[in-house]
Amino acid sequence: MSSTNHYNFAFLDEGSKREIRRSALKAVAIPGYQVPFGSRELPIGRGWGTGGIQLTLSLIGPDDVLKVIDQGSDESVNAVNIKKFVGICTDVETTEDPREATLIQTRHRIPEMKLADGQILIFQVPIPEPLRIVEPREEVTKKMHAERDYAPIWLQLYESLIKHKKVTIASEFPTMVAGRYLMNPSPIPKFDNPKLHQAECLYLFGAGREKKIYAIPPFTEVESLAFDDVPFEVESFEGRGCRICGSTDTYLDEVFDQATGAKYHQCSDSFNCDHVQKATQAGVGEDDLVKEAAPTEGSVASRVAAEADSAKVARAEKDRATLELAVEGDCCES
Repeated sequence: MSSTNHYNFAFLDEGSKREIRRSALKAVAIPGYQVPFGSRELPIGRGWGTGGIQLTLSLIGPDDVLKVIDQGSDESVNAVNIKKFVGICTDVETTEDPREATLIQTRHRIPEMKLADGQILIFQVPIPEPLRIVEPREEVTKKMHAERDYAPIWLQLYESLIKHKKVTIASEFPTMVAGRYLMNPSPIPKFDNPKLHQAECLYLFGAGREKKIYAIPPFTEVESLAFDDVPFEVESFEGRGCRICGSTDTYLDEVFDQATGAKYHQCSDSFNCDHVQKATQAGVGEDDLVKEAAPTEGSVASRVAAEADSAKVARAEKDRATLELAVEGDCCES
């Protein structure tokens, strides 16, 4: 894009990107610890994902493949605009397939498909401090973390249990990382909390307004807070399924039809829903669909296929040239 000539690659200056990467490295070295950083100004209002965007801009390279989702959807306004902004400043390839992406920026969801080693999932975080709900003063919460004084959070869980007979925290469910720091996993539903435990990918969390970065490195112990006699439970969708693909083991959004007043459920993860639907229509399993599906235009798989085809053409042309030389040699000898 010609517009990239007006910006440094990935918009931020190189000094700013280095400073953010150093903070991210420290966050990886101390899982769950909130590392302060100098949050930069962006052409996006604070509170609209600036922390996650700064991490993405600082880490992305020309060979990366980017995916952006907002509450599981690739087509929401937030996801589309962030994708356009990063694309204008970098010209990197984008995808909707989480298996192809090297960087995934997300708001409020973790993809249903399992992420692999070498992938980075970047969260947009509005409030990074898990103790903020019980203690508004920053200097006090820092001391509580230093002393591992998390009694007020346990008291909050206990009060919810006594009042409602269950813990009613639906999102931002507090987790203990590596047995040391209490962490806010961002406003993901607690349905996604188990995906944080012993994950193969790297999780990075950026809060632009609060100027904090924290991380969960690969294969880290992450435990959602729970009492010994009241285990942690995720949302139950028993007896319900996605109206589009029929999935019963994914996180479902409840949707109301304004015209009819009907209530139904559908997958929050739009790509996974489409993937399952295609597999069902093809009459094969999801893994088989991955093997048989033709690579989409512009994807990593399509580039690999194109390179393979080019190599075949080059070999054929070389063989033909060799054959022509041999024929010419025979003609000269005769």
